[in-house]
Amino acid sequence: MTAELPSPQPPRFPASDTPIRVVGDVHGDATAFAYAAATDRFVVQLGDLTDYGPDSAGALRIMFDLIDRGQGLFILGNHDLKLARVLAGHARMEATVRATIEQLDEPLRQRVLIEAARAPGWLRRGDSFLVHGGFHPAMLTGPSPDHGLDRAEGRLARALFGEPTGRTQPDGYPERSLRWVDRIPPGLTVYCGHDRRSTDGRPYVRRGESGGKAVFLDTGAGKGGHLSWIDL
Repeated sequence: MTAELPSPQPPRFPASDTPIRVVGDVHGDATAFAYAAATDRFVVQLGDLTDYGPDSAGALRIMFDLIDRGQGLFILGNHDLKLARVLAGHARMEATVRATIEQLDEPLRQRVLIEAARAPGWLRRGDSFLVHGGFHPAMLTGPSPDHGLDRAEGRLARALFGEPTGRTQPDGYPERSLRWVDRIPPGLTVYCGHDRRSTDGRPYVRRGESGGKAVFLDTGAGKGGHLSWIDL
């Protein structure tokens, strides 16, 4: 299906004193996401709303309802971009994406195109930096670039995919380096998802050589684990 893409719009981010809830990768676990979204805080979801779990359509509806009420937004994740690019006719259909698309009615498919095209690649608020996959110091020089539904390159590729090594892990997923954590400046905390680094079911915290730290919030929702979030 080919659709006319919308022009990206600035994210609807709350004032600096607004309490926020940062939610990790949902991957179709709408039941858990409903619990996370049941808050007076502004919800920032770190991307990868869909695929793997049983109810990607439900997860999208929860997110879009938060957006419509001015109570949330999501950071662009690689699965969100992949879904939108397939719907727009820009990428090849894969089995995981096909299973998600089969859940979506036409209005929901069109909404995915709109929201994925204008979702930010990263956001910063004070000493907190919110991104899906990985950080690079160049991200601190300006806002996330407008991307439409283009293939991710440069800083946006780092934001969505982290830092791949080019090797494949025993589980079949790409191996990714965490060298980028050592480049986080002192006093800055990067909240991200993408990689399931936790070994105890809690968000994984890693401190870098430069004095910053990263908090990995993907604890396996939709993949046999559970959904994690942090209130700031």
